[in-house]
Amino acid sequence: MRLILIGPPGSGKGTQAKLLSQKFGLCHFSTGDILREAIRLGTAAGKQAQPYLSSGRLVPDDLVNEMVAERFRRDDRLDKFVMDGYPRTLAQAASFDQVLRQHFLDLTVAVVLLVPDQEIVRRLSGRRSCPKCQATFHVAFKPPRVPEHCDECGSTLAQRDDDREETIRKRLQIYHQNTGDLVGHYRAQGLLREVDGTGTPDQVFTEIAGFS
Repeated sequence: MRLILIGPPGSGKGTQAKLLSQKFGLCHFSTGDILREAIRLGTAAGKQAQPYLSSGRLVPDDLVNEMVAERFRRDDRLDKFVMDGYPRTLAQAASFDQVLRQHFLDLTVAVVLLVPDQEIVRRLSGRRSCPKCQATFHVAFKPPRVPEHCDECGSTLAQRDDDREETIRKRLQIYHQNTGDLVGHYRAQGLLREVDGTGTPDQVFTEIAGFS
């Protein structure tokens, strides 16, 4: 099984990637992990990408593509995988198509998790974390026993800057700008499947697993 998960931030891609990797023995590739590993290993692309990550800027497509290609050239490359957060753009998808052809691999499916923007805002803006012990909570789904205070150590909980509503809506705007062409790319190849991402994690997983 070789699949791509597409969806806005907060749609559950990471959760589903973990469930799929556990169930089917897939290698879970996330863009962040690939970037950090390339930097740790000191690859040429990793060295070029490090200043972007350090300053909080988006890493250009060509660098991300090269790091993914490097990962697939390694001796420990696995033939079964779930891609979480890559490709994000049409240019990345075209590059990944070429990488797969070079290694004689075919995608099984490209899954789009459909979640309304307002639900994404609700999910992400409600997250809270403890700056001291790193425990995480959600005002609706996992509220602390004492409002705004950590159950573990009692510290005042904080909201991350990228979980504020205005930031979330900007991230969603970027996602929608890039996703139309990306979805069309995989639809034209007959690989696209759409899944309602508003269900429980188990419900969403069952639907995705059915595409295997």
